Amino acid sequence: MRYFNNAVGFLVMLFLAFPAGFDCAAKTTADYPYEPVPFTKVRFTDSFWQDRIETNRAVTIPFAFQKCEETNRIDNFKIAAKLMEGRWEGQFGFNDTDPYKIIEGASYGLMVRPDPKRDAYLDERIGYIAAAQEADGYLYTAWTAGAREGGRKITCCYDKERWDNLAHSHELYNAGHMYEAAVAHWLATGKRSFLDVAIKNADLICEVFGPGRHEGVPGHQEIEVGLVKLYRATGEEKYLQQAKWFLDQRGRGGHRDAYSQSHQPVIEQTEAVGHAVRAGYMYSGMADVAALTDEAGYIQAIDAIWNNVAHKKLYITGAIGARHRGEAFGDNYELPNASAYAETCANISNVYWNHRMFLLHGQSKYIDVMERSLYNSVISGVSLDGTRFFYPNPLESDGNYERSEWFGCACCPGNITRFLASVSGYAYAVRDQAIYVNLFGQSEASLEVGGKKVVLTQKTQFPWDGKVVMEVRPEADSGRFTLKIRIPDWATDSFSSSDLYTFTEPLAKPATVQVNNEQVPLKTVNGYVSLDRTWKQGDMVRVDLPMPIRRIVCDRRVQDNIGKVTLQRGPLVYCIEWPDVEGGRVLNLVLDKKAPLETAPRPDLLGGVTVIKGTAVEVAPKDDEAVRKTPRRFEAIPYYAWAHRGKGQMAVWIPVSSMTEEVGSDRP
Repeated sequence: MRYFNNAVGFLVMLFLAFPAGFDCAAKTTADYPYEPVPFTKVRFTDSFWQDRIETNRAVTIPFAFQKCEETNRIDNFKIAAKLMEGRWEGQFGFNDTDPYKIIEGASYGLMVRPDPKRDAYLDERIGYIAAAQEADGYLYTAWTAGAREGGRKITCCYDKERWDNLAHSHELYNAGHMYEAAVAHWLATGKRSFLDVAIKNADLICEVFGPGRHEGVPGHQEIEVGLVKLYRATGEEKYLQQAKWFLDQRGRGGHRDAYSQSHQPVIEQTEAVGHAVRAGYMYSGMADVAALTDEAGYIQAIDAIWNNVAHKKLYITGAIGARHRGEAFGDNYELPNASAYAETCANISNVYWNHRMFLLHGQSKYIDVMERSLYNSVISGVSLDGTRFFYPNPLESDGNYERSEWFGCACCPGNITRFLASVSGYAYAVRDQAIYVNLFGQSEASLEVGGKKVVLTQKTQFPWDGKVVMEVRPEADSGRFTLKIRIPDWATDSFSSSDLYTFTEPLAKPATVQVNNEQVPLKTVNGYVSLDRTWKQGDMVRVDLPMPIRRIVCDRRVQDNIGKVTLQRGPLVYCIEWPDVEGGRVLNLVLDKKAPLETAPRPDLLGGVTVIKGTAVEVAPKDDEAVRKTPRRFEAIPYYAWAHRGKGQMAVWIPVSSMTEEVGSDRP
């Protein structure tokens, strides 16, 4: 129990693997300069986030486990272990990762709400996983089951031997997700049953891969992040070094292509290319390793890649990955709407990556992108009832899209379960004598800054209202520290991260911050207002973030958005969906650039939303080929809430009736 007893202050690693207060054998002195406050120390109490977290815990996680049972993902472990008769079933060898990710999410849930029944369920499934592990530590049910079925080859998994098809087998990808789940389960329960499986597997991989041994690299990155988490849990330096070796080997050994970001060494890469999920995981792994090893080349590379994405490859919803073919980034400024892939997993990886970029640099522009992804393209990936999912998240639909209960490749549902279970861990961070308020939402947080405990509460109706009241309660009667409050880019006159998008009009009034009813100057450094003072019990901070309806236009080099505008209010990007316009022909609408717009609360709609109301013109040809123009009242809804009322048209970007310089930049 040595590891578990030392892990209480280390729970933040559940979603990032940051070693706050963890006394282990790790020898590195470097680490992220900014320390996130773990999700176990932050409790959302509003309907927006708390309801989602509870739906994930009570509905989505058991639903996803049920689907894993129904689709043989659990039975495959039992078959590989000879615990039952049958043949391995499934399309992909990486199906093993689906139970792993859900176990990770379920373990996070146990951290904040004990559930003996779920605990016992996890024990039983982990028993199947342990039984499927081979004597030397190898764990990949497609191989083991095939070998035990007379050498039957499982399609797309391996050629003739272990590790001989790393570009497609995903043996190492599987291992990474298994490590993350095992560490989460150990921290949640104190049981080493799964952690020991992970350690045994990682020891094997460290023996097999390296200079002069097997020099291949994983086709799908993930093991790098998992190895770092295992390193933090055990203090075994070799796991960190193995993660770095896999990264350094890209572009040098094994299969080389841009699809898996193996076209050149990672420190030479400057543009986001290839499969978007693999890229997001790799950039996250590079940030982890860089923080722990002072690898400046990694930081220079991911800085350059981040600039490429933010300025040329980021959807207004915070999504990444333009192309269905290869689930990949496109060329610069290639951001189609109807054919956007914008995979849910990629958008989650974008949150992981941007959060790490903040932890390296402490700048709000990374949180601005993270928040944009979080409130739009991530939560759009799961239905409000928690039982239907999006794989792609397009920004326009002619009526053919709908959420599904499950997928043959079911990576996204499992990713949703682990992400939502830990979402409150992105709200705050600390460094030295400063607390960073990164996300807003009604909540209570217990944290430590400068050796003193502080409780912070937020009272707000965010994201529907920009007024936030924070109460500061230091443990002692007084305590001097700095409260750094992020002013989001949507509450300013320009985007912090990019010139890819532009607000058409300046704000009528700026954000304001008050301490005990006394207004403070709105001077920001790196996107934060700094309140440095001796805090006392009950001190109140009032933040008023303006939330007018913002019209946004796009760089003209994005062909799909020339002459179009989108609407945003607060962190939420809006869309028009077929039930909310007479006739349902969203794709025929044209919005006058000066058309009056207003907001209205709709507590009865889609779990309770604020809609944007206005009048557009439906443009349609007449039989005599003349154009018919019909005024249509519409209500725009938050993008995350679309596709809950049947199949029909939807659009985020709407044509405007006057093509002037305001509509799209004239930049070359």
